[in-house]
Amino acid sequence: MIRPTTPDDTTALIAIADAIGFQPNELEELSKMLADYFSSDRDSDRFWIADDDNGLVGVAYCEPERMTNRTWNLQLIAIRPDRQGQGRGATLLRYVEQTLTARGGRMLLVETSGLPVFERTRAFYAKCGYEEEARIRDFYAAGDDKVVFRKVLHNETPRKSLK
Repeated sequence: MIRPTTPDDTTALIAIADAIGFQPNELEELSKMLADYFSSDRDSDRFWIADDDNGLVGVAYCEPERMTNRTWNLQLIAIRPDRQGQGRGATLLRYVEQTLTARGGRMLLVETSGLPVFERTRAFYAKCGYEEEARIRDFYAAGDDKVVFRKVLHNETPRKSLK
């Protein structure tokens, strides 16, 4: 069952991030993001959703890209390692896409590392219909590129320039 997250999910969400290899500083930042989200007006555009199967098994977090026309960024999607390979990640990602499409979203961006250990992640996005759009060399650290994937959710005719 996919549902909105609640404050009671915080510990389980951090445990999932820890299980998939988040570093201590990343776990600390995630904890701050969750605290901020749950303490703020949840009618905002950003959202957290959870895959709950009698216990949290997955999470996704999405927010709009500032100063863009309906472009969103999937900041986090994670499935517990013992539940990966069952189609849960693809189902959660489709749910995010459907939610954004219903909200009028135009495009979804996803970022990941270019390290070999993330090859499976990059293949997952490609399998889900995302195209590699950009690569920023040495972004995360020397030798660790940032790879940006893109998927158009809603096609529209580009605006014509008045120049």
